Amino acid sequence: MAAGGAAPGRSRAAGVTEEDAALAAALAGHRVLLAYGLLGEVVAALRPIGLDYMGEQADWLRHGLGLPAVAVARLPSAAPVADNAALLRGVLLGDPRPAVLVAHSKGGLEALAALLDAEAAARCRGFLALQSPFFGSPIADAVCGVWPVFGAADQVLRLLRIGSGEGVRDLTTARRAAWMRRHAAAVAEAARRLPVLCAATVLDEAARGPDRIYLPLARWMARQGAGPSDGLVPLASALLPGVPSVVLCGGHRALVSRASGHDPVAALRRLLRQLLGLAPTRPPSPP
Repeated sequence: MAAGGAAPGRSRAAGVTEEDAALAAALAGHRVLLAYGLLGEVVAALRPIGLDYMGEQADWLRHGLGLPAVAVARLPSAAPVADNAALLRGVLLGDPRPAVLVAHSKGGLEALAALLDAEAAARCRGFLALQSPFFGSPIADAVCGVWPVFGAADQVLRLLRIGSGEGVRDLTTARRAAWMRRHAAAVAEAARRLPVLCAATVLDEAARGPDRIYLPLARWMARQGAGPSDGLVPLASALLPGVPSVVLCGGHRALVSRASGHDPVAALRRLLRQLLGLAPTRPPSPP
C-alpha cells in the first residue's frame, strides 16, 4: 500500500468503511424509523444501567453513518396492533421524506399493517422485519390461555401505560393466522411493490450468555410442534411467504442487543445492505 493511501475497505473519511459510506449515500435524504417490540420502550429506558435495546443501532445510524433523521416511532408497545398501525401510518404521512422502517418483534406486525395503506407505503423505501411473529407465538397463546396470568399481565401493562392485554392477544396464533388469511393478497402486493426483508434467529443447545434464558421456552415450543424458534417466536412465524429472509443464530433479542457472540450493529449493517440491494464491498486484492 502506498504511503498515505487509504486502508483496503476504508473510505478516505477516517474510520468510515466503504460499505458504510455506500450505505449512508443510499440512505441520504431518507428517514430511518425504528419500531419497538412488546415492552421495548421499557427495556430501552434501562440503558443507563446496562440494558440496551436498539440504542446502539440508533447511535450507529446517527453518528456512524451520519444520518440526521433517525427516530423511534413512539408507539405504546402493548397497544393493539391495529391501533399502533394507525399511529405509524400517521408518522409515515407526517413527513414527505421516504422512510426505511426497521421493526422488531411486535413492531413488525404494526409496520406491515401500516404499509397495507397505499399512501403510507408510498412514503416507504423499505421494510426490515426483525424476529416478528407474523403468524403468532405459542407463548402468547399460553399467556392468554390462563386467566390469572393474562389478568396479571394486563394489569402490569396498564400500570406501565404502554397498552393492555389486548396487545398480547394480538400475538396469539389464532388471531395472527386469521389476520394473515384476510390480508394475504394485500401483503403479497405490498411485498411486490416495496423492498421487504425478514430476519429471524433460532436457538440451539450451544446458546451462550443471555440467549440461554430463552432455551426453556424454545424447548417447550419445540415439544408443542412449533419447530425451531428464538425462544419467543417460531422460525416459521417470522417469515413472510415469498419474501426474502435471513436466518441467524440467537435468542429473541440477538438482533437488537449486544451480548456474547452478537453484534447488533454488524447485523443491522448487513441486513440494511441486503434490503437496499447493495453489493458487498469487493475484498482487497492480494499484494
